[in-house]
Amino acid sequence: MTLLIIFLMALITFSTRYLLIHPKIPLKLSARMVSFLSFSAPAVLTAIWVPIIFIREGQLALSLSNPYLISASIAVYVAAKTTNIYFTLLSSGAIFIILRITM
Repeated sequence: MTLLIIFLMALITFSTRYLLIHPKIPLKLSARMVSFLSFSAPAVLTAIWVPIIFIREGQLALSLSNPYLISASIAVYVAAKTTNIYFTLLSSGAIFIILRITM
């Protein structure tokens, strides 16, 4: 049953992407719709990372004992200063691992 659900979800995802990408299908989005859809990726990513960083055991965790919050803060700072995605990932990932080991 799980494999069937995975296959169907992959089929749905592929179908929706194919309709918008394939050049022979005469489906064109308006400029307003394209502008509206440009907000979907940041919205989805925010919905993923906010609970991971700010919620621990069902409670809001805004303390220095939260390694997710510290690592995310460092990642934001490093990204703003260096604009290097690889250095940002490595530095915040290393800090997170060190904090998880020591806390």
